[in-house]
Amino acid sequence: MTTWRVDCIVGARPNFVKIAPILRALAARGDIRSRLIHTGQHYDLAMNAVFFAELAIPTPNINLEVGSGTNTEQTARIMIALEGVLAPAKPDMLIVVGDVNSTLAASLLAAKLRIPIAHVEAGLRSHDRTMPEEINRLVTDRLADLLLTTERSAADQLVKEGVEPFRIHFVGNVMIDSLMACLPRAIPAVDTISEYAPASFTGVGATGFGFVTLHRPSNVDDPAKLAGLLEAFCDIALELPLLFAIHPRTRTVIDAAGLSPMLESSNIIATPPLSYLRAIGLMRSSRIVITDSGGVQEETTALGVPCLTVRDNTERPITITEGTNTLVGSNPAAVSRAARTALGARGKRGRIPELWDGRAAERIAEHVVDFLARRDEPVGSL
Repeated sequence: MTTWRVDCIVGARPNFVKIAPILRALAARGDIRSRLIHTGQHYDLAMNAVFFAELAIPTPNINLEVGSGTNTEQTARIMIALEGVLAPAKPDMLIVVGDVNSTLAASLLAAKLRIPIAHVEAGLRSHDRTMPEEINRLVTDRLADLLLTTERSAADQLVKEGVEPFRIHFVGNVMIDSLMACLPRAIPAVDTISEYAPASFTGVGATGFGFVTLHRPSNVDDPAKLAGLLEAFCDIALELPLLFAIHPRTRTVIDAAGLSPMLESSNIIATPPLSYLRAIGLMRSSRIVITDSGGVQEETTALGVPCLTVRDNTERPITITEGTNTLVGSNPAAVSRAARTALGARGKRGRIPELWDGRAAERIAEHVVDFLARRDEPVGSL
């Protein structure tokens, strides 16, 4: 039996959630030997360790430890470091997931080394090229040999961009594989709230609570814009207590701009970044979730929890057309109004999209093996 070598690339926490079920699906086969390469794009070792442990991800075979920097600096450092790993002994395929800098850098290098690329989450578009992730998605999909999609509309987008249909396969959403696998172990919301709540917190009582995340540069890098959004959160907290898990980027701006007093509302719990099991435990129990995260849009749709996305566009349209997501923009008054509308009407519930069934990773593994087997067929064979 032929055995193929497949390298899997991760670099940031959203990658970890997606790669965990893929590694398990590859390991369950006898025809794949996989290797996990961590670029170190997200370099908080304590948080990385928590995610790896909770998601049962094996210790990476290689950690490039590239650290922080601008988008260009990170991409260049990853390519240089990864070349020393891939060039001496090329794998049969490289699997990249999502749209972070590690995904782009690994794809660029693999294309130059003539290593076949499989892109998980192909074809997602926000149509906003001011977002670094959009550039990463566009370039990765142009270079990929195997494009694995989470929703059927992604294939239509890829074909419009000139991708041959035979390269595209609808496999479902691998993030939901992790969500379904981890939900039985999710940390109850009450435990997280009791751990982080200040003595003055009035409690969730009969009102329940909302969960907030915010990290995109377009929302947090401008102190004035961030202050307006914090004002909106304070306003919403008068009606619904909020737990706000603060991303390091957001915390840096809050501290530098002197915005910390705005988080001292008795009905806002400000926490550091939370582990995956804590986050999904909170999402599952929230009345609403307010976010600018692509992954959270998908997770709330799978959980049936109303989601308000603080953006003008989304690369995950199915979370709006079929799921629980509503785009509300970033105007503070609009965010407050949308939250009250969602609470008053009990929020958008939607339905779980097609093939978000917890088995996407199995389909990914099948398509990877099918691609490699066809590549190895003698010329002229049927």
